[in-house]
Amino acid sequence: MRAHYFQHVPFEGLGSIEPWLKSNGYELTTTRFFESADIPDPDAIDFLVVMGGPMSVNDEDKFQWLALEKKFVREVIDSGKPVLGICLGAQIIANAMGAKVFQNNVKEIGWFPINATTGVNESVFSFPPSETVFHWHGETFDLPSGAIRLAKSEGCENQAFQLGRRVIGLQFHLETTPTSAREIVSNCRDELVPAKYVQTEEEILSANSNRYKLINDLMDGVLAFLQRKDG
Repeated sequence: MRAHYFQHVPFEGLGSIEPWLKSNGYELTTTRFFESADIPDPDAIDFLVVMGGPMSVNDEDKFQWLALEKKFVREVIDSGKPVLGICLGAQIIANAMGAKVFQNNVKEIGWFPINATTGVNESVFSFPPSETVFHWHGETFDLPSGAIRLAKSEGCENQAFQLGRRVIGLQFHLETTPTSAREIVSNCRDELVPAKYVQTEEEILSANSNRYKLINDLMDGVLAFLQRKDG
């Protein structure tokens, strides 16, 4: 099996997703759009992960590969294969499926709770009623047609969605590790402007190991759900 991931900037990699994919028998390949826009044949992959990045899905004039990426994402979704989008990746999925992406009323940067918006249903991924997760975003999206909203927060109405049985978009970062948290802070600390839902660098990096384990375990659950063969 082959899992392919789209990476948009050097400091937003797979994090905890990588060991899960490898331990579940996937060969990993990647397109690093900051180096090259070479993408595989959609038929040659079994799982697609679309990572985050500071650019907007609306920046096709600045990043011409965005149009190519959205077309590819749409093709993989239409094929029925598992697709996971994280932050920018979720916005790319939404946009590729016809939804608008736009500035949120507030930025969310740091550790803030999300709340589940669905009940127990075997066909829909269920988040805990409330869980504190890692955020770094300033834009949001309308839900694509037919999508189910999975989670919301005080600062952002659409935090997660599911489309069909094989597609999930997450506005937040469950894959974050202590290393990746330090990397994004180092590269994007200019965004840490005091606001209601923007934590300081010290607050962000003070999270203990249990906090990372909780979100990484939740990410494992999302990945396992998408991989299910009964959907």
